[in-house]
Amino acid sequence: MGFFSKKKKPTQNAYAVVTGAGSGIGRSFALELAKRGGTIICADINLDAAQETVQLIANQTSGKAFAVQCDVTDKTQVKALSENAEKLMNHAVTLVINNAGVGLGGKFDEVSLEDWQWCVNINLWGVIYGCHYFVPKFKQQGYGAIINVASAAGYTAAPEMTAYNVTKSSVLALSETLSAELRKDKISVNVLCPTLVPTNIMKNGRLPDSYSGVADDLLMNHAFTTSDAVAIKTLNNLDAGKLYTIPQPDAKLFWILKRASPALYTKALGIGYPIFDKFMK
Repeated sequence: MGFFSKKKKPTQNAYAVVTGAGSGIGRSFALELAKRGGTIICADINLDAAQETVQLIANQTSGKAFAVQCDVTDKTQVKALSENAEKLMNHAVTLVINNAGVGLGGKFDEVSLEDWQWCVNINLWGVIYGCHYFVPKFKQQGYGAIINVASAAGYTAAPEMTAYNVTKSSVLALSETLSAELRKDKISVNVLCPTLVPTNIMKNGRLPDSYSGVADDLLMNHAFTTSDAVAIKTLNNLDAGKLYTIPQPDAKLFWILKRASPALYTKALGIGYPIFDKFMK
């Protein structure tokens, strides 16, 4: 059965690499894995933030953790992460969580190509690099698990979020493909698709001034969940062999509506968008 069996779940005593582990959902993943007896590489472009997560793990759990600086847009750094993680933990990596991501909003014709590139490099290429360098190792050792953090934006396709939507829908498609392709290799895949989660994604993102304050208010005061709850649910779903984690009721509602009638759903968005646009002005 390899490393994982009915008694051995992917998230129990895992040797995990978590990108974007310096805050938000990434930090919650790292802390929860540590509570489950894991050893975690907390990777983040901000080394100080990654070290804060490591300190929290030391204070709150019996798990082990290491802070590593990594820019997921740089394939050489992600490759080094995949190679050095095993040395730091003195064990093969059994779980990789491609979590690092940024927010980007604005009307399609007002978003610069530079902002497009920035968003695609982090949200999509960062996940591709993570899968590219860890999947061969998992196949060689005969087991492994992957969690890719996408978003409900990947299927809701809301206006004024084009670049973000494109990256997250691509992560969703990548995860679905990998799940089918890697099942025979005993490699589990889960893709997380939340709506609003209180994190720093908007604070660190690039949004038009006209609604950056509204976005912050929605995230912090009107989310249906927390980053800790999302991490726990996702890890439990991975253990249960589930491909999708759609954690909130609004995310589930959009999922059902979009799948039931894609054309009608998109038409309804088009009808409702002018009202939203007028409100934001």
